[in-house]
Amino acid sequence: MAGSINEFKSSFTKDVARTNRFDVSIPIPLTLIPYISSAKNVNYRCESANLPGRTFGTIEQKTYGPIEKFPYMNTYNDLDLTFIVDDDMNQKVFFDAWMSYINPLYNYNYRYKSDYSTVITVNQYDVSNQLSYSINLYDAYPVSMNQMDLNWADEGYHKISVTFAYTYWQNNSVQAMGMQLVDAGINAVTSLVPGGLGGSAVGNLTGLTNNLPNRISNF
Repeated sequence: MAGSINEFKSSFTKDVARTNRFDVSIPIPLTLIPYISSAKNVNYRCESANLPGRTFGTIEQKTYGPIEKFPYMNTYNDLDLTFIVDDDMNQKVFFDAWMSYINPLYNYNYRYKSDYSTVITVNQYDVSNQLSYSINLYDAYPVSMNQMDLNWADEGYHKISVTFAYTYWQNNSVQAMGMQLVDAGINAVTSLVPGGLGGSAVGNLTGLTNNLPNRISNF
């Protein structure tokens, strides 16, 4: 490994992020208000979760020289959450009701997505329990729920794993929001200039934003 052990140690100016410092917030869709008593403890029963990734779908194109890849769409992986189930099976009752509302068993007609989806928030905390990272997953709803095995020879407790689909996720940090606003502003300016901005003008605008994340963070 290049560098000395002292240089490696000096790179850790803060503690490392811990996988067990998190929580998940699942606001109940308004259409499931009758099950609010069953849903109220779901946020506290989430035993494991994940921070979803993001992938660009690409297409290959070649004119001259090597083949190049160009992005053309976003792909988001599903969110997997595991919950500890209370003795009264409240968590199971809640997710049964949610999935039954999406596709009622009396007619099997799927309802409108806006009626059963919600915004899920996943928070990551640092070692001093201060919020360090947060994302919102928009238009989220359950698409899969695992079976719960029963066994006379096992005295363990029940867990329920639920997979959620969603449209997209967004970083809630001030830096990310600031950069998005700046990017949108630059895009609006360039669209108003006939013929677009020249390379030097775009370079100047880009140069102004080079240190913006640090400035926003300091603010």
